[in-house]
Amino acid sequence: MLSDSFIDSLFHATVEATEEAIVNAMVAAQTMTGRDDVTAHALPHDLLVKALDKHGLRSPVPDL
Repeated sequence: MLSDSFIDSLFHATVEATEEAIVNAMVAAQTMTGRDDVTAHALPHDLLVKALDKHGLRSPVPDL
């Protein structure tokens, strides 16, 4: 059980983890053909980066 003061942090962490999982799935996706020759095309990475940048959703790349 958590007190109310920790709930916002827990929800924020859940949102961040979910967003990261979705972006990872989009990056890992490959074009594939399934049943009845239906093709699902992978999203080109450059378009994904542009969309994330346009909406301010891409995390900065850390300096290595």
